Amino acid sequence: MTAQTCPRQHQRTTMEIASLEPSLYTVKAVFILDNDGNRLLSKYYDTELYPSMKEQKNFEKNVFNKTHKADTDEIAFVEGMTIVYKCSIDLFFYVVGSAQENELMLMAVLNCLFESLGQILRKNVERRCLLDNMDGVFLVVDEIIDGGVILESDPQQVIQKVNYRADENPLSEQSVAQHITDKLAMTSNIMQSAKEQIKWSILK
Repeated sequence: MTAQTCPRQHQRTTMEIASLEPSLYTVKAVFILDNDGNRLLSKYYDTELYPSMKEQKNFEKNVFNKTHKADTDEIAFVEGMTIVYKCSIDLFFYVVGSAQENELMLMAVLNCLFESLGQILRKNVERRCLLDNMDGVFLVVDEIIDGGVILESDPQQVIQKVNYRADENPLSEQSVAQHITDKLAMTSNIMQSAKEQIKWSILK
């Protein structure tokens, strides 16, 4: 009996060890909450982790309840996840990894996110400014993480890439409105010119 159970025990041990190996997909989720625990931004990169909106919000609520009273930046372990977080005025920033994830890697992502947003928001890292600049906030997150893989941890590089993308693809409502206004003005000018040409051709 002992000889039969040993291979199975060895197999389970091997599988457990394999599950602890580092993964390229370091970040499971990133989210930003206000000081009441309300979601302002969230991105989940592991679709099997919390597949529904309800599960995600329950997880965020649980994380917030266990971290929002902390006075300093810390590391927490909630629902089998490693979580690093930082607070600023009325905002809480969270980066989530697996239980085996290197906290230093997650902290590098968190610090890059916070410092990059600080530059975009001109040091006004608080709820109102964040909501007024959500396009830029999403761009920052996408430049740091792609599908759970860390792309960049240098805030200066992130800001350069975000500025380039913003120049190439204007996203603000003001830019869109201005573009539409310019198009309408151009169309109006063309129509006016056409009317003038028709009038002079009739007079001739």
